[in-house]
Amino acid sequence: MPPMLGLRVFLGLCALLICGSVDAAIGPVADLLISNEYINPDGVNRSTVLAGRTFPGPAIIGQKGDVFKINVTNTLHDNTMLQATTIHWHGIFQNGTNYADGPAMVTQCPIVPNDSFVYEFPVYQQAGTYWYHSHYASQYCDGLRGAFVVYDPDDPYQDLYDFDNETTIITLADWYHEPAPSRTQKPVATLINGLGRAENGTATDLAVINVQQGKRYRFRVIGLSCDPSFNFTIHNHKLTVIEADGEYTAPLVVDSIEVWAGQRYSVIVNADQPIGNYWLRANPYFSRGRPGFENGRNSAIFRYLGALEEEPTSTGISTRPLQEVNLHSIFDTQPPGNPWPGGADVNIPIRHAIFHDPPDFKPRFEVNNHTFTSPSVPILLQILNGTYDAESLLPKGSVYKLPPNKSIELVIYGSTEDGGPHPWHLHGHSFYVVRSGLSKTYNWVNPVRRDTVDTGLDDGETTIRFFTDNAATLTGISRLASRWSLPKILKEQTRTPNLGPSFQAAFDQLCPRFYANDPDSTNHSTYPE
Repeated sequence: MPPMLGLRVFLGLCALLICGSVDAAIGPVADLLISNEYINPDGVNRSTVLAGRTFPGPAIIGQKGDVFKINVTNTLHDNTMLQATTIHWHGIFQNGTNYADGPAMVTQCPIVPNDSFVYEFPVYQQAGTYWYHSHYASQYCDGLRGAFVVYDPDDPYQDLYDFDNETTIITLADWYHEPAPSRTQKPVATLINGLGRAENGTATDLAVINVQQGKRYRFRVIGLSCDPSFNFTIHNHKLTVIEADGEYTAPLVVDSIEVWAGQRYSVIVNADQPIGNYWLRANPYFSRGRPGFENGRNSAIFRYLGALEEEPTSTGISTRPLQEVNLHSIFDTQPPGNPWPGGADVNIPIRHAIFHDPPDFKPRFEVNNHTFTSPSVPILLQILNGTYDAESLLPKGSVYKLPPNKSIELVIYGSTEDGGPHPWHLHGHSFYVVRSGLSKTYNWVNPVRRDTVDTGLDDGETTIRFFTDNAATLTGISRLASRWSLPKILKEQTRTPNLGPSFQAAFDQLCPRFYANDPDSTNHSTYPE
């Protein structure tokens, strides 16, 4: 969206809807304070880890071609939660700026309290809907998550909608009353744009999405979840999908979308119904959430201008749910490699398993028979210090070397263990989903491209393809989860990034400061997963 058009649309919407309740967006150059705050989004007051003192954190926005420069300052002090931190910019490729990607002990050491670090990276070739979150163990489940949007002045669909700004961002998040390091329960509530109601809780305020009859809206729906997926619907309204995870898709009309942790969709909604209030639902997956709508749980209000300020009485049954196999990219539609299973230059199976070992029987995850144990030195620093042989990189068994400019196929096997299916995310690339986890068919012609995918049930296989054309040093694939993730580090190419003298000095200080003052030594058994 061109800057002047975006400003005109935003001011017009503010005048129409009085948008004083909308937290101001920041970026592309901004300060981001990480702090402990008490909030009660579902009526229960608890200490949290927040970005910008809000939940979700302030939307970070910019235009395609911008250089983002986010100065992250850590003021955390609550020792019931993790106090060091990192930030991952989920979906941003970091081509040539892998040191700014954020995974703790993979690309950097965490930022300790009373310290700061500037994440600086260009976004020249990407536009779409992304998000940011702590990438330090389970910390983002305590609140550190927010939207990240890159607007496109050449958006091919801009004539199909009237509004696209920070008021049309819809975030879906699970919420907990226990601190993440000691959590034992399922999420107690679903928060939509930061508000929701707990099971057997009080009738607290719900988020209100305001629209005007006859107008068309591009809603950016973002799965900020730590654990469950959400089934997203707006009663009596169709959703035209035009984007998945930062990649344009051919328009597809549906009436519900399963949004897995880390996934994002842009949908165009025509406000063509009678003036009134309609339920907007985000029902969590049953095995990892608390589904149901009694007392307005898992819900927000979709309100037309002129409607009474009351809760909806609408009902709805989905008859056209999104099937991932029906999504098709409109650019670069051909997957790399030969059009048959195993037809890439490099083919890697990804099998994951979960064990409950005595004496505490906490879950332990394996990928390809290896449990990821965080190294004492970030993997990126091992490479920058001259360790280029994947077999010599630590942790053993968790690093694969990928040749440059080759097609890669990953077959990720599904699982119902620990509440599956599970979502998996690839850093540094979008990939072609040539076989979806809940399908038996392959698409070698025009599959959807995205960066986060669910992997199906026990008999499921998700097959993805990508091409190693990212000059970044590392690509990581990990399972998104509420307490653990399962990284596999895919070491891609060997070019050493040029950090620049000022950035190099700041980057070099992260590990010494963390080693000298790890504030979380009693709050985790291994460094962040």
